[in-house]
Amino acid sequence: MEYTVTVATGTSEYSGTNNYVYVTLVGEKGESERTLLDNPGLDLCRGAVDDYTVRSSTPLGRVLLVRLEKQKYWVEDNWFCRYVLVTPTGGGNTLTFPCYCWLVGDMKVEVREGTAKKLSNETLTQELAHRTAELQTRQKTYSLSDLFLDVRLSYTLRWLAWAPGIPKCIDAKTEADLPQDDRFANEKRSDFEGSLHYALLELSLKKLAIRFGKSWNDLDDFKRIFWKLRSPIAEYTMKHWKEDWFFGYQFLNGTNPRIIQRCRTLPSNFPVSGDMVQAFLSPNTTLEKELKAGNVFLVDHGIMDGVPANVIRNMQQHIAAPLCLLYEHPEKGLIPIAIQLEQNPDRDTPIFLPSDPHLAWLLAKMWVRHAEFQVFQLLSHLLRTHLIVEVICVATLRHLPAVHPIYKLLTPHLKYTLEINCRGRTQLISPNGIFKRVVSTGGDGLLVLAQRDYKLLTYRSLQPKFDFLDRGVTKLKSYFYRDHAMMLWDAIHNFVSSMVSLYYSSDSEVVQDVELQAWIKDIVDEGLVDVPEFGMANELKIKEELITLLSVVIFASTAQHAATNNGQFDWCAWVPNTPCTMRQPPPKDKDAVTMELVMDTLPDISQSCVQMAITWHLGRVQPDAIPMGQYAEQYFTESAALQVIESFRKELKDIEDEIMKQNEGLELQYLYLCPSRIENSITI
Repeated sequence: MEYTVTVATGTSEYSGTNNYVYVTLVGEKGESERTLLDNPGLDLCRGAVDDYTVRSSTPLGRVLLVRLEKQKYWVEDNWFCRYVLVTPTGGGNTLTFPCYCWLVGDMKVEVREGTAKKLSNETLTQELAHRTAELQTRQKTYSLSDLFLDVRLSYTLRWLAWAPGIPKCIDAKTEADLPQDDRFANEKRSDFEGSLHYALLELSLKKLAIRFGKSWNDLDDFKRIFWKLRSPIAEYTMKHWKEDWFFGYQFLNGTNPRIIQRCRTLPSNFPVSGDMVQAFLSPNTTLEKELKAGNVFLVDHGIMDGVPANVIRNMQQHIAAPLCLLYEHPEKGLIPIAIQLEQNPDRDTPIFLPSDPHLAWLLAKMWVRHAEFQVFQLLSHLLRTHLIVEVICVATLRHLPAVHPIYKLLTPHLKYTLEINCRGRTQLISPNGIFKRVVSTGGDGLLVLAQRDYKLLTYRSLQPKFDFLDRGVTKLKSYFYRDHAMMLWDAIHNFVSSMVSLYYSSDSEVVQDVELQAWIKDIVDEGLVDVPEFGMANELKIKEELITLLSVVIFASTAQHAATNNGQFDWCAWVPNTPCTMRQPPPKDKDAVTMELVMDTLPDISQSCVQMAITWHLGRVQPDAIPMGQYAEQYFTESAALQVIESFRKELKDIEDEIMKQNEGLELQYLYLCPSRIENSITI
């Protein structure tokens, strides 16, 4: 009996191979001949889709597995296989075997047919054995004797406590320790490293030009580091950053839109009186009335209190823990009306007001924005997207086989997350990383800050509908992040609900899925250990719990990450708007604030250039980005699942159209949550 076997090679650089590759079809009733994939001319080239004939002396029955084996020919040449199609000669249905993996070294891999199956759906001994072997292999060191996978490299898929008091991560010292399937494609790796070198080269030229040019003693001097690295919003920020409405706007639609909350009563450590702020309220009202009406809001950076400050080039940096009171003015929008830079004030602690001397009020706002830089980078961005999603990624690899429907659903949203997190730990937040060089919380401070927020982290706060409700911001005007996030949350929830319902018809099927239960237990008991108030059980009892968790994961890895990452250059490139560090302590005397003090406080030339370069590098559009809802690697093959994906894409297109319509005519547009601008996973 003959079969036509179609083999698709990857499309990225170096995906093809000149090594020997063999294929064997494994069926219910036996195996085909081991066949060398070798057509006349070149085959298995980058992007190639090649057909081969495979013979079997006896009928195989239903084909269950495709076994691929690669052996070195002269020199090692890795190969990336996208998928294999198997069609019986003379008629019959074509079966799809999604692969999407690298064959590295002399290696064997067995690929299941693409129909998603839970353990309870398996009936054949071969399928059960393959399923068990795959998970066993993932959970132990790969070695030459593995049943499922034969490799020369040694790698262990284990948890690692990178530091105490934060989520656990993959046990890998650097990205080089990761298996090839979790590494960046060559083009992405080259672009990532090349763009970083480009940004750092430009900042070096800027520093050289400035040091041999005019002095650095006025806020306008920051314009001199605006060269090729710029964006329309960064330029808008440069023009409007001093304005109070713009300061308030950033709490709604800037890089950290999840901190602001309704203020029902003034905190006891923030003694603002009605008389202090009366002049900044609308006519015929009072602070007490506006508090009751829900028009007063608070941004409290108490989590920053006592965080150890960095020492950069033997100079002590400084940190404040500000409280900022904001008022939703019927004409001016959300504006700040009072700022205090300490959590434990004494009689001499000033409360800064819009009526204060211009530079004093401006410097107070800079201190708030400096706190925002630390919180958005380390908490809203790193902890609540990167590190949380990595926990899911590790547990998924450890407990869900590739044929499992939840593995197929999540994998596209976990792509590259392990490598970018490894790079973050070694290049950004390590003892010698970029944060240590230029950020006030670099060194011990960033870990203290992350540990504090991790203790306060709740599962409920990761669900946008509850987050907005609990913060009392459901009626705030011009809160585009909230409106767009809710549209995306609803679309994701609908998508996940439809997909889960294809494979789980009842709560009992969720309860009885032992692989799924091992997955959630590993997430809670290992990955998210020591979070006292997190509020997520280590077992799934009903289908809706599974749907919610999967929605949280996909939302965090797509929309939430885009909201906190993609605008960081826009809002941080003009350094005085969001300074990465402060070189002088917070002012105690409003009347003593001078331009000299302001410039001595803000980041110096070197720090400013690094801030601009790194936020450009991390926030820029990725050239290989896969937009949200676009699945370049097709793990699902069933028509029902493909229809659900198509419906999701249509809903995302409708959301995109609505967002673009809302932004028509706006001078300052909010487009970070356009689905076409959101990546399908955390890759940067």
